Amino acid sequence: MDAFDLSTLVFVIFSLILTAIVYKRRSSNKTKLPPGSFGWPVIGETIDFLFSNPEKFVSNRMKKYSPDIFKTKIMGEKTAVICGPNGHKFLFSNEEKLFTSFRTHSMQRIFQSYQSNSPSPSPSQSTRVIIRQPGFLKPEALTRYLGEMDLITQELLKSHWEGRNEIKTYPFAKFLTLTLACRFFLGTNNTDRITKLVNYFDDITLGLHAMILNFRGTAFYRANKAAIAVRRELIGVIKEKKEEMANGVKMQDILCYMIVVTDSKGKFMPENEIADKIMGLLVAGYSTVATTITFLMKYVGQRSDIYENILIEQKEIVAAKKPGEVLTWEDMLKMKYSWNVICETMRLTPPLQGTFRQVLTDFTYAGYSIPKGWKVYWTASSTNKNPAYFQNPEQFDPSRYEKRDEPTPYTYVPFGGGPRMCPGKEYARLAILTFLHNVVLKYKWELLAPDEKVVGDMMPTPEKGLPIRLHQH
Repeated sequence: MDAFDLSTLVFVIFSLILTAIVYKRRSSNKTKLPPGSFGWPVIGETIDFLFSNPEKFVSNRMKKYSPDIFKTKIMGEKTAVICGPNGHKFLFSNEEKLFTSFRTHSMQRIFQSYQSNSPSPSPSQSTRVIIRQPGFLKPEALTRYLGEMDLITQELLKSHWEGRNEIKTYPFAKFLTLTLACRFFLGTNNTDRITKLVNYFDDITLGLHAMILNFRGTAFYRANKAAIAVRRELIGVIKEKKEEMANGVKMQDILCYMIVVTDSKGKFMPENEIADKIMGLLVAGYSTVATTITFLMKYVGQRSDIYENILIEQKEIVAAKKPGEVLTWEDMLKMKYSWNVICETMRLTPPLQGTFRQVLTDFTYAGYSIPKGWKVYWTASSTNKNPAYFQNPEQFDPSRYEKRDEPTPYTYVPFGGGPRMCPGKEYARLAILTFLHNVVLKYKWELLAPDEKVVGDMMPTPEKGLPIRLHQH
């Protein structure tokens, strides 16, 4: 090859490389990704997300990159974190248009039946249909259960608190909420079975957002083992239910409905799938309610003025009732101040930091493009403590919900919004109000570790279980 041919070849190669670089830059300009960092290879920013506190993780990057949106890589996924009230509104308005539910890989592994590749609706979608269609969580259905919820709460407070000077709030809150959830979802109040399940559910909750490291000592390993044990226990409950139903025993709970419901082809749901769906409902109805009750006790225990206001409201409700009469829906509607206190608790300490969505199609938000297949992370913490939306955001102030100018729409969304708003919102409200009603009428308390450290990643947990000293009225 002569010198001319060689120089021509070099020129052609150089031109092709240059053209490719220019084309790549132009293409990347068309797809303007949000600012941010994907972090380390493979693990991305997962460790920082999980172990530096998700709320702080989001807050720091909002300040560094953008208050509206930033990119990251967490839980093995390229993710756009959409922030602020406008972000909340955009997300809630585009459910099943631009986004669909996404379960982290650890969740998919723990809830085994969710790994099906069938074209049927997603597990979360089908579960929402199951619990909403028969109206299990509608006010009229919950009203029938409210009296029993009141009696169970009274009974557990008596058996666990009466005659004791000190108790740990968090373990009790978990036992109470799991008892209520088992009674409501499973139709069972077997205390031995519930006691056995509590520790399993703790491990499952911690493993839902853990890195998939399946060897002894890791959070995921413990969660996986716990899920196997719970699934085995629930399949036992399902078999018992089937036998009772076959003998003509009439039952009205979500588990029974799952047993008898069929798909479009007339097929019944497999027992493993029923067990996984019930396990998911129990986890949701157990951990978030228990966390809110625990921190409610903390904040009210710090403020005697707030305690007295709650007590006045609850005494007025009792004064209008006959002795021994259980709570009614009308009573719940009168607990306006008490509910404001609970709302303020969830603002300062959200029981769940956030959830993921999968992007169904390319879209643009705040001037940035988000590709199909990415994940979107939604979190209430991008607004909860922002002084632009909440005056004196670190102050515990239940009266802020009585003011017309606060909160701004889409700034306070502890239960999400849109089609995916938590279907258990009313159930949670009744459970927490029922507990608060009963506890303030019998007890006053003081915190034994007022500066107790809050640990946990996606689920905040008081390190010592929130020990309190009781004073019975």
